[in-house]
Amino acid sequence: MSDAGSPDGQHITAAEVARWIRDFGAAVSEHKQELTELDKAIGDGDHGINMDRGMTAVVAALDAAEPDGVPALARSVAMTLISKVGGASGPLYGTLFLQFGSAAGSEPLTPLGWAGCLEAGLAGVRARGKAEPGDKTMVDALIPATEALRGALDGGASFAGALAQAADAAEEGARATIPLVARKGRASYLGERSAGHQDPGATSSALLVRCAALAWSD
Repeated sequence: MSDAGSPDGQHITAAEVARWIRDFGAAVSEHKQELTELDKAIGDGDHGINMDRGMTAVVAALDAAEPDGVPALARSVAMTLISKVGGASGPLYGTLFLQFGSAAGSEPLTPLGWAGCLEAGLAGVRARGKAEPGDKTMVDALIPATEALRGALDGGASFAGALAQAADAAEEGARATIPLVARKGRASYLGERSAGHQDPGATSSALLVRCAALAWSD
């Protein structure tokens, strides 16, 4: 990936990506109870607990030996989440990071390249979970986030500014799941009773994007 089309010629390092992952781990820990309460309403009631266990293991693995390069780093995160997080969240978040890393390649990552990695992660999640917009899943936060990020960067915004717009879009997308009737996952078993509750996966995905915005803030 080259600087062509990059708003500011910025190079994103693996160390910066690792900081974002660590920040997400801290955010999941902070919001563990909120995520669990959301999941109690429409799921198994363990999303916050599972994600916190997984991200704690991710950070411990990074502390032990932080991989060199974004692809190796993202793969390490993915494999840890898949092995440590129960239910659907482990495979879905694992797929997101696995595809993120695969799209990074070996060259320096630019803002547009980072956006492409997140888009690849989203595509992996959609393929793995067979989820479409409006199904009341994590993609309802990730789709508006990727669209806002790409649109802002194409419009010449800084990486920090584009990520801030992406985070706002993700949070709006998560809130927009409240009136939806779930069509995928455990929540779909509730039918109409799933309406009126915010999706926990969309909520944790919005946290992921907000942590990116904070990690690369101006």
